Amino acid sequence: MSEQEESLKRPVEEVNTEVTETATKKTKIEESAVQDEGITEKDVGINLYLTPELSGFSGQIKQRYTDFLVNEVDKSDNVVHLLDKGFKMPKKPQLTKEEREANRAEELASRQNFEVKPELKTELIEIFGEGDFEKIEEVYKKATKMETEKSFEDKTTRTKIHQLLRAAFNNELESVTTSENHFKIARNNKNSRVNKEVKINQTKDANGVENWGYGPSKEFLHFTLQKENKDTMDAVNTICKLLRFPTKAMRFAGTKDRRAVTCQRLSLPKIGVDRLNALNRTLKGMILGGFKYEDTSLSLGDLNGNEFVIAIRDVKTIDPNSDLNTILEKGCESLSTNGFINYFGMQRFGTFSISTHEVGKELLLENWEKAANLILSDQPNVLPKSKEARQLWESTHDAAAALKLMPRQCIAENSLLFSLSNQRKNEDGTYSANSYCDAIVKIPRNLRTMYVHAYQSYVWNAVATERVKLYGLKVVPGDLVIADKNSHEEVDELDDFAEDLNTQEFIRARALTQEDIDSGKYTMSDVVLPTPGFDIIYPSDQALKQVYVDIMKKDDMDPFKMRRKVRDFSMAGSYRNIIQKPKELEYKIIHYKEPTQQLLNTDLEILNNKIGKENGQKYMKAKLERFMPDQGGDKTAVLIKMQLGTSAYATMALRELMKLETSRRGDMCDVRV
Repeated sequence: MSEQEESLKRPVEEVNTEVTETATKKTKIEESAVQDEGITEKDVGINLYLTPELSGFSGQIKQRYTDFLVNEVDKSDNVVHLLDKGFKMPKKPQLTKEEREANRAEELASRQNFEVKPELKTELIEIFGEGDFEKIEEVYKKATKMETEKSFEDKTTRTKIHQLLRAAFNNELESVTTSENHFKIARNNKNSRVNKEVKINQTKDANGVENWGYGPSKEFLHFTLQKENKDTMDAVNTICKLLRFPTKAMRFAGTKDRRAVTCQRLSLPKIGVDRLNALNRTLKGMILGGFKYEDTSLSLGDLNGNEFVIAIRDVKTIDPNSDLNTILEKGCESLSTNGFINYFGMQRFGTFSISTHEVGKELLLENWEKAANLILSDQPNVLPKSKEARQLWESTHDAAAALKLMPRQCIAENSLLFSLSNQRKNEDGTYSANSYCDAIVKIPRNLRTMYVHAYQSYVWNAVATERVKLYGLKVVPGDLVIADKNSHEEVDELDDFAEDLNTQEFIRARALTQEDIDSGKYTMSDVVLPTPGFDIIYPSDQALKQVYVDIMKKDDMDPFKMRRKVRDFSMAGSYRNIIQKPKELEYKIIHYKEPTQQLLNTDLEILNNKIGKENGQKYMKAKLERFMPDQGGDKTAVLIKMQLGTSAYATMALRELMKLETSRRGDMCDVRV
């Protein structure tokens, strides 16, 4: 066993005493970054490195959003890439005026000669009578409207009549019942069976395959989305708005980073591929492709993780006497072999000066007024346009006046102020606890649950730190593993708060015995810790169980009492692996000249240049691969590629490799020293 492996089997607290020199080698610039305003890693329980004895390096990520590429890894372990930009819609043939008139005359003649099948005609006459039947025929032939004389009280009978009318008249008649249960009938050409057949024929490709070669329509259309510098929900909202679909109709496996270029699969029900394809002429910062009809939709969690390709700019070794290549070689070997502590990253706790977990703590304590005031408070790190509204609220508690000044993008703040502005104040001009509770509940569910999930994440981080301090990477009796090994990949909560709404009902854990450990079946990669909740078990190791008690006792909470009166704040809990190991890890050191020089190629750039090469057009050889070639220069960059499981934060893997604080504006994942 190597010295490094031996050190990892001991508690990290012991190892840290041997490597105090590492900490003293950090630059003054890094120290000033850690002291900057805002929450720090220590504030949210992120305290340890697995291998503090290994040297790190400084650098900056996400200077440009094209420095951070994220591609979904599906359930079959395939990396999702943008392989096409949809298809080129063939131009519809333009008919002359004479041709259009001839078509209309032909259609009119066809309608005039139309006859309902005898058996259906007899049935309709029995139901409506001869007079109303003739009127219905006229509706079909001349596109008029009518209302039946008879009424039909029985719902089953009405349903049968609707079906009968559609069957008798080629699905071209629309029927609705009035409040008196009469039938109103009109013609709708769009639903005609004839028109549907014509439309299908019009979509056949050169090989006779309908839907422009994508095959017969099914219940759902899956597609690939590449987006740049956009939240997943922003992209979904934009697409659904253009298609006039409800946002909830769009399904996806997981959300992706905003400040990045990302690729993922999504699905929509009952939509023509041509409608979705046509959006490529309109969308900005997004492109759609990879269309495929499927029988089922995507669901949250339908992924095995994500592939990250990251450019770290302006790289310098923390120890000027260290060799960067050696640092990377040892660091990447350790990441692949031992992994990193699977902390919830700084993104989990917001970008303001007050962490979202602090708000979550007050919500779990049912301190509604304090929680509301934290959300509305004036802080150094908030949206600048919101500061005037926050200051007004703090000085006057005039909800209506503050609401007028609060920017619309501050959704939680607007929800609170709007609700409070409609509440009656007490005689002393204050709001009651119930008023604040009502206002909190008016915050959209995904946002209000975000706060309590952040508190769970804080506790998990703090406990994970203590677990590694106590036992290092040694599996001990009482450690938890997932009871059903087949569910291992679904242990974690999904990345980002929106996906925390996905239930984990069927995930169960059990404590390991000494016999389990002696069998050699389990390693630290299998060990999980729960976030505090009412539907989980805690480690049976008493020292580790006490850690939960001690951490939450400081906040006047009990880990064994997690049910709350407000259902959304009654947390079930979930399990998360303590250690994550990157797969397919590789790196490259390159040099560049200009600060904004592009270092990575997106899927779209690679695709465009491959198309150019195949078609004998202009293309750039440097843009045919993911990593740009080394073009020389006085600046150094490290390009890293790795695959991580669901819920793992790439910034936490980089933190272990670089040995740096990641708390500078966590939403930007901006590691700068």
